[in-house]
Amino acid sequence: MDDASNSAEKLGANAMQANVIRDGDGSSRVILSEPTGCTAEVLLHGGQIVSWKNERREELLFMTNKALWKASKVIRGGISICFPQSTNFGSLEQVGIGRNRLWSVDSSPSPLPPANNRSTVDLLLKSTDEDLKTWPHRFELRLRISVTAGKLTVIPRVRNVDSKPFSFTFALCSYLSLSDISEVRVEGLETLDYFDNLLQRERYTEQADAITFEGEIAQ
Repeated sequence: MDDASNSAEKLGANAMQANVIRDGDGSSRVILSEPTGCTAEVLLHGGQIVSWKNERREELLFMTNKALWKASKVIRGGISICFPQSTNFGSLEQVGIGRNRLWSVDSSPSPLPPANNRSTVDLLLKSTDEDLKTWPHRFELRLRISVTAGKLTVIPRVRNVDSKPFSFTFALCSYLSLSDISEVRVEGLETLDYFDNLLQRERYTEQADAITFEGEIAQ
């Protein structure tokens, strides 16, 4: 992704660990790094996290080998943002608005506390007049992405700046790179309801204290 025409700039309080890289094709990305060697890479187009590496420089996110690294192109893989709609529960595209827009670096990320001892970037997406044609609500979507030793943290915040309430759905569409799916457990979903996309979207309540995987599943 790097070329001779790239330029970089450092970010505020975390200047030693967060750099904005402006590529020759017009795209921009943020590189986060922390002292143990963990890194993350975030595209300003879509606010998409396209890389997260541990201290051994092992890639933890999956990216399709058909990815097109071009400005204004959605890339399948990593962690992408779906807002104000995910899947087809609504009138918008399944990925919503945020994944297809250019985000900016948020210079005033309050009221979150300072991101001490970590490499952090705060991104901001504001609704535009063009957005109002498809989703008639004004909003501000903030996204804090932080890297510490062995950990990636993503904190989204939605602010209604309209004169009327609105409902929305939000998803972090995550593609993880796994060596053995049988060793994976997802915990903390017990008693939550879900729609199973492989079973005509029937509604179920999760009963297990941990989800394991033996085949394809889509919830």
